Amino acid sequence: MKMLIFLSKAQRQFFNVMRIAIFIVLAWIGGLKAFQYEADGIVPFVANSPVMSFFYHEKSPEYKNHKNKEGEVVEKNTEWHQKNGTYIFSYALGTVIVIIGLLTLFGIFNARLGLVGGLLTFGMSLVTLSFLITTPETWVPNLGGPEHGFPYLSAAGRLVIKDVIMMAAGLLCASECATRILKKA
Repeated sequence: MKMLIFLSKAQRQFFNVMRIAIFIVLAWIGGLKAFQYEADGIVPFVANSPVMSFFYHEKSPEYKNHKNKEGEVVEKNTEWHQKNGTYIFSYALGTVIVIIGLLTLFGIFNARLGLVGGLLTFGMSLVTLSFLITTPETWVPNLGGPEHGFPYLSAAGRLVIKDVIMMAAGLLCASECATRILKKA
């Protein structure tokens, strides 16, 4: 019974833990967008997305001929990515992601900022989850084995599906901020 009472009374603090967790994930992921390997890694998602592909100069599937493995630097591929707008877009996206994380974190102190951050976290997650539909690399390819395509998620797909949790967390943070705003009204 004491544990139930403690958990019930600590709910607001748990929302703050969730805000901190969202911030850590978004600041880390957003910060990594400043590095070449991460910028190269998001190309299949962006190039295949009807919401984001216009940020790149080249159309998919052209990117498949210019992929760098994580940690690899192939000069001709890097030059292609520079011309494609890969790095500039990645820097801008990373900045936006860090800002969303900060807004969500600031919900600890300011319900209006937290509301915006929570809703943006939700929206960002919806866009990310759309990659399951638009990006072929999110599913195990047919290389002759019996397990390929839906429902077999590749490493990229397993990374994307976790945004279901981020989406729910963003809504919960926004909801808690809306409650605080209404109490003051």
